[in-house]
Amino acid sequence: MDLTIAGLVLLSAALHPLWNALVKRQERADGAYIGLTSTIMVVAFIHSMVMGYDLLAAFDIWPLITISVMGQLLYGSSLIVTLRRGDLSSYYPIVRSSPLFIVIVGVLFLGHSYSWVVLAGIACVLVGAFTLQYRRGSNLFDDPKTLMFAFLAMSGTGIYSIVDARSMQVIEPPVLFFWIEVLCVPFYLFIFRFFGVSDTRMSDLYLWVKNPVLFLSIGAICYASYFLILTAYAMGGDVAAVTSVRQASIPISVILGGLMFREGSMLRRFFASCLLAFGIVVVVIMG
Repeated sequence: MDLTIAGLVLLSAALHPLWNALVKRQERADGAYIGLTSTIMVVAFIHSMVMGYDLLAAFDIWPLITISVMGQLLYGSSLIVTLRRGDLSSYYPIVRSSPLFIVIVGVLFLGHSYSWVVLAGIACVLVGAFTLQYRRGSNLFDDPKTLMFAFLAMSGTGIYSIVDARSMQVIEPPVLFFWIEVLCVPFYLFIFRFFGVSDTRMSDLYLWVKNPVLFLSIGAICYASYFLILTAYAMGGDVAAVTSVRQASIPISVILGGLMFREGSMLRRFFASCLLAFGIVVVVIMG
């Protein structure tokens, strides 16, 4: 992997768990996510206007954008349920295990092939990720519903990662951002209002009105994080390799989980990230 691409992905990995943690800290994760996506939409529009990008260029790839929106909706709605029900440091590794999904889909349906060394590196990343979430005396299936939503969020990430990488060969990142969020926000409002927490009112989903500066900050962090990933795709980064290196965000989520939410077993989880880091090095060097 090109070192510039690797640097972009690692910087993105440092930002990603931060906005996850900030969303989890809010009184309503669903309302916080609405504020997040709305902010991203505004930032993407301003970015596109400043740079002079053609927003209508997205019409050339509407099938890809439609699939990306479906993946984003699956990811976003499942992530909110996961954050609401479970520890950040326990389920975040599962949510971020999309390289497994991407490799399987790539090999079975897209004609991709990977060397055994790269596959071994990806395997180390995934094993390290799952080791991080293990807790002594607990069973992975103690809360099957939360586990299911974590896997759905992982699948959603894999779906939009694959199609976004292709979209980056045609349009600019802010253009893709803008249209995806424009289409996602109404669906999120509907999903969270009628299928979220019982007795949810529309006012509960507009937390950003109470603290716009905070949500502008959260949205800016999220926007910057995925903008770096889209730039890596535009520079030719392989989807499976990029998402594997992005797993560097997991040790950071473990630290944040301990500092912000006082989640347990932090020392063991942090040392378990060594295996994950080794896998990342293999993917960067050989991918």
